[in-house]
Amino acid sequence: MKKLLLLLLVIPLSGLSQTKNVLMVTRIHPKAEKTLELEKAITAHAQKFHTGDWKWRVYQIITGPEAGGYHIVEGFNNWTTLDGRGNLGPEHNADLQKNVAPFAIARGVDEFSVYREDLSSVQASDFSDKVSIIHMYPRPGHVPAIVAGLKKMKKVWETGGESIAVYETHFSGERQIAIVNRLKEGWKEYEQGFRKPFPERYIAMYGESAYQEYLKMMQESVSRTWGEMLTLRPDMGSK
Repeated sequence: MKKLLLLLLVIPLSGLSQTKNVLMVTRIHPKAEKTLELEKAITAHAQKFHTGDWKWRVYQIITGPEAGGYHIVEGFNNWTTLDGRGNLGPEHNADLQKNVAPFAIARGVDEFSVYREDLSSVQASDFSDKVSIIHMYPRPGHVPAIVAGLKKMKKVWETGGESIAVYETHFSGERQIAIVNRLKEGWKEYEQGFRKPFPERYIAMYGESAYQEYLKMMQESVSRTWGEMLTLRPDMGSK
Protein backbone atom coordinates (compact mmCIF):
# COMPACT_ATOMS: atom_id res chain seq x y z
CA MET A 1 0.00 0.00 0.00
CA LYS A 2 1.84 3.05 -1.33
CA LYS A 3 -0.20 5.73 0.42
CA LEU A 4 -1.60 4.91 3.78
CA LEU A 5 -1.63 8.33 5.43
CA LEU A 6 -3.95 11.14 4.27
CA LEU A 7 -2.17 14.24 5.62
CA LEU A 8 -3.89 17.62 4.64
CA LEU A 9 -0.94 19.73 3.33
CA VAL A 10 -2.05 23.10 4.56
CA ILE A 11 -0.26 26.43 5.01
CA PRO A 12 -1.90 29.41 6.72
CA LEU A 13 -2.56 32.39 4.47
CA SER A 14 -0.80 34.61 6.98
CA GLY A 15 2.45 32.65 6.51
CA LEU A 16 4.58 30.28 8.53
CA SER A 17 5.18 30.57 12.26
CA GLN A 18 6.26 28.43 15.18
CA THR A 19 2.77 28.46 16.66
CA LYS A 20 1.48 24.94 17.23
CA ASN A 21 -1.30 25.07 14.66
CA VAL A 22 -0.39 22.22 12.28
CA LEU A 23 -2.27 18.93 12.25
CA MET A 24 -1.26 15.84 10.35
CA VAL A 25 -4.45 14.21 9.09
CA THR A 26 -4.56 10.57 8.07
CA ARG A 27 -7.47 8.78 6.39
CA ILE A 28 -7.61 4.99 6.19
CA HIS A 29 -10.37 2.89 4.61
CA PRO A 30 -10.94 -0.80 5.33
CA LYS A 31 -11.00 -3.52 2.73
CA ALA A 32 -14.30 -5.35 2.33
CA GLU A 33 -15.13 -7.36 5.45
CA LYS A 34 -11.90 -6.26 7.16
CA THR A 35 -13.28 -3.41 9.28
CA LEU A 36 -12.77 -5.08 12.64
CA GLU A 37 -9.25 -6.20 11.76
CA LEU A 38 -8.32 -2.68 10.63
CA GLU A 39 -9.76 -1.12 13.77
CA LYS A 40 -7.72 -3.49 15.92
CA ALA A 41 -4.56 -2.75 13.93
CA ILE A 42 -5.01 1.04 14.10
CA THR A 43 -5.63 0.85 17.85
CA ALA A 44 -2.51 -1.21 18.51
CA HIS A 45 -0.38 1.02 16.26
CA ALA A 46 -1.61 4.27 17.82
CA GLN A 47 -1.06 3.11 21.38
CA LYS A 48 2.43 1.75 20.71
CA PHE A 49 3.94 4.37 18.43
CA HIS A 50 1.95 7.61 18.75
CA THR A 51 2.54 9.40 22.03
CA GLY A 52 3.56 12.93 23.00
CA ASP A 53 3.75 15.25 19.99
CA TRP A 54 2.64 12.39 17.73
CA LYS A 55 -0.49 11.42 19.69
CA TRP A 56 -3.47 10.26 17.58
CA ARG A 57 -7.17 11.12 17.81
CA VAL A 58 -9.26 8.79 15.65
CA TYR A 59 -12.65 9.72 14.17
CA GLN A 60 -14.99 7.45 12.22
CA ILE A 61 -16.45 9.00 9.07
CA ILE A 62 -20.17 8.27 9.12
CA THR A 63 -21.56 10.22 6.14
CA GLY A 64 -20.40 11.53 2.78
CA PRO A 65 -18.29 10.00 -0.01
CA GLU A 66 -15.68 8.67 2.43
CA ALA A 67 -18.11 7.14 4.93
CA GLY A 68 -16.77 4.00 6.56
CA GLY A 69 -13.21 5.31 6.72
CA TYR A 70 -11.17 6.61 9.66
CA HIS A 71 -9.96 10.19 10.05
CA ILE A 72 -6.81 10.30 12.18
CA VAL A 73 -5.51 13.57 13.64
CA GLU A 74 -1.91 13.96 14.85
CA GLY A 75 -0.83 17.17 16.58
CA PHE A 76 -1.01 20.12 16.96
CA ASN A 77 2.64 20.77 16.10
CA ASN A 78 4.57 23.45 14.22
CA TRP A 79 6.68 23.24 11.09
CA THR A 80 9.95 23.25 13.06
CA THR A 81 8.85 20.25 15.12
CA LEU A 82 7.70 18.45 11.98
CA ASP A 83 11.17 18.95 10.46
CA GLY A 84 12.44 16.49 13.06
CA ARG A 85 9.57 14.01 12.93
CA GLY A 86 10.90 11.79 10.17
CA ASN A 87 9.03 8.51 9.70
CA LEU A 88 9.20 7.54 13.41
CA GLY A 89 11.65 4.74 12.74
CA PRO A 90 11.84 1.33 11.06
CA GLU A 91 9.76 -0.47 13.70
CA HIS A 92 6.95 2.06 13.21
CA ASN A 93 7.08 1.64 9.43
CA ALA A 94 7.19 -2.13 9.64
CA ASP A 95 4.09 -2.14 11.83
CA LEU A 96 2.22 0.01 9.32
CA GLN A 97 3.18 -2.21 6.42
CA LYS A 98 2.76 -5.60 8.09
CA ASN A 99 -0.11 -5.06 10.51
CA VAL A 100 -2.17 -2.11 9.24
CA ALA A 101 -1.82 -1.94 5.46
CA PRO A 102 -3.05 -5.51 4.75
CA PHE A 103 -6.53 -4.55 5.99
CA ALA A 104 -6.71 -1.13 4.23
CA ILE A 105 -7.39 -0.14 0.65
CA ALA A 106 -4.77 1.90 -1.20
CA ARG A 107 -6.52 5.22 -1.66
CA GLY A 108 -6.23 8.70 -0.22
CA VAL A 109 -3.83 11.61 0.03
CA ASP A 110 -1.16 12.72 2.49
CA GLU A 111 -1.81 16.14 3.98
CA PHE A 112 -1.16 18.69 6.71
CA SER A 113 -3.96 20.88 8.07
CA VAL A 114 -3.28 24.34 9.52
CA TYR A 115 -5.72 25.91 11.96
CA ARG A 116 -6.71 29.54 11.20
CA GLU A 117 -7.22 31.26 14.55
CA ASP A 118 -8.24 34.52 12.86
CA LEU A 119 -11.17 32.78 11.16
CA SER A 120 -12.23 30.37 13.93
CA SER A 121 -14.70 30.77 16.80
CA VAL A 122 -13.14 28.02 18.95
CA GLN A 123 -9.63 27.46 20.29
CA ALA A 124 -7.44 25.05 18.34
CA SER A 125 -7.21 22.32 20.98
CA ASP A 126 -10.83 22.58 22.14
CA PHE A 127 -11.96 19.41 20.36
CA SER A 128 -15.34 17.68 20.46
CA ASP A 129 -16.53 14.09 20.06
CA LYS A 130 -18.82 14.88 17.12
CA VAL A 131 -17.98 17.13 14.18
CA SER A 132 -19.25 18.05 10.76
CA ILE A 133 -16.93 19.30 8.02
CA ILE A 134 -17.70 21.45 4.99
CA HIS A 135 -14.93 21.13 2.38
CA MET A 136 -14.82 24.36 0.36
CA TYR A 137 -12.78 24.78 -2.84
CA PRO A 138 -11.93 28.41 -3.81
CA ARG A 139 -11.74 29.49 -7.41
CA PRO A 140 -8.26 30.72 -8.44
CA GLY A 141 -7.65 34.24 -7.17
CA HIS A 142 -10.72 34.27 -4.91
CA VAL A 143 -9.15 33.26 -1.57
CA PRO A 144 -8.96 36.89 -0.28
CA ALA A 145 -12.68 37.36 -0.90
CA ILE A 146 -13.50 34.12 0.91
CA VAL A 147 -11.27 35.03 3.86
CA ALA A 148 -12.98 38.42 4.16
CA GLY A 149 -16.33 36.62 4.17
CA LEU A 150 -15.17 34.12 6.80
CA LYS A 151 -14.08 36.94 9.10
CA LYS A 152 -17.65 38.25 9.04
CA MET A 153 -19.02 34.73 9.49
CA LYS A 154 -16.82 34.25 12.56
CA LYS A 155 -18.73 37.00 14.37
CA VAL A 156 -22.05 35.41 13.39
CA TRP A 157 -20.88 32.00 14.65
CA GLU A 158 -19.88 33.62 17.94
CA THR A 159 -23.32 35.19 18.42
CA GLY A 160 -24.88 31.74 18.08
CA GLY A 161 -22.37 29.99 20.33
CA GLU A 162 -21.08 27.83 17.46
CA SER A 163 -17.65 26.22 17.86
CA ILE A 164 -16.19 26.47 14.36
CA ALA A 165 -12.56 25.68 13.51
CA VAL A 166 -11.31 26.78 10.08
CA TYR A 167 -8.36 25.16 8.30
CA GLU A 168 -6.67 25.83 4.96
CA THR A 169 -4.95 23.35 2.65
CA HIS A 170 -2.07 24.15 0.32
CA PHE A 171 0.39 22.22 -1.86
CA SER A 172 -1.95 19.24 -1.58
CA GLY A 173 -3.84 18.99 -4.81
CA GLU A 174 -6.83 21.28 -5.19
CA ARG A 175 -6.70 24.14 -2.69
CA GLN A 176 -9.24 23.74 0.09
CA ILE A 177 -10.68 25.55 3.09
CA ALA A 178 -12.26 23.23 5.66
CA ILE A 179 -14.95 24.53 8.02
CA VAL A 180 -15.21 22.17 10.99
CA ASN A 181 -18.23 22.47 13.27
CA ARG A 182 -17.24 21.05 16.64
CA LEU A 183 -20.62 20.06 18.01
CA LYS A 184 -20.21 20.41 21.78
CA GLU A 185 -23.84 19.41 22.41
CA GLY A 186 -23.83 16.65 19.80
CA TRP A 187 -26.11 16.19 16.80
CA LYS A 188 -28.97 17.91 18.64
CA GLU A 189 -27.37 21.22 17.67
CA TYR A 190 -28.95 20.62 14.26
CA GLU A 191 -32.45 20.42 15.71
CA GLN A 192 -34.77 23.16 14.51
CA GLY A 193 -34.95 25.82 17.21
CA PHE A 194 -31.68 24.88 18.95
CA ARG A 195 -30.27 28.27 17.84
CA LYS A 196 -31.37 31.00 15.46
CA PRO A 197 -30.61 30.13 11.82
CA PHE A 198 -27.37 31.48 10.38
CA PRO A 199 -29.08 33.76 7.79
CA GLU A 200 -31.22 35.36 10.50
CA ARG A 201 -28.19 36.08 12.67
CA TYR A 202 -26.16 37.35 9.71
CA ILE A 203 -28.91 39.77 8.66
CA ALA A 204 -29.37 40.97 12.24
CA MET A 205 -25.66 41.79 12.45
CA TYR A 206 -24.91 43.14 8.96
CA GLY A 207 -28.24 43.78 7.21
CA GLU A 208 -30.17 42.19 4.35
CA SER A 209 -28.04 43.74 1.59
CA ALA A 210 -24.86 42.42 3.23
CA TYR A 211 -26.34 38.92 3.32
CA GLN A 212 -27.12 39.10 -0.39
CA GLU A 213 -23.53 40.22 -1.00
CA TYR A 214 -22.33 37.25 1.06
CA LEU A 215 -24.39 34.83 -1.06
CA LYS A 216 -23.06 36.42 -4.25
CA MET A 217 -19.48 36.09 -3.01
CA MET A 218 -20.00 32.41 -2.24
CA GLN A 219 -21.48 31.79 -5.69
CA GLU A 220 -18.64 33.59 -7.47
CA SER A 221 -15.66 32.57 -5.32
CA VAL A 222 -16.35 28.92 -4.43
CA SER A 223 -16.19 26.28 -7.14
CA ARG A 224 -17.79 23.48 -5.11
CA THR A 225 -18.39 22.16 -1.59
CA TRP A 226 -19.17 18.85 0.07
CA GLY A 227 -19.91 17.81 3.63
CA GLU A 228 -19.54 14.93 6.06
CA MET A 229 -20.15 13.97 9.69
CA LEU A 230 -17.62 12.26 11.95
CA THR A 231 -17.64 10.86 15.47
CA LEU A 232 -14.69 10.29 17.81
CA ARG A 233 -13.51 6.73 18.48
CA PRO A 234 -11.60 7.17 21.76
CA ASP A 235 -11.08 3.42 21.95
CA MET A 236 -8.93 3.55 18.80
CA GLY A 237 -6.68 6.52 19.63
CA SER A 238 -3.52 7.05 21.66
CA LYS A 239 -3.67 6.66 25.43
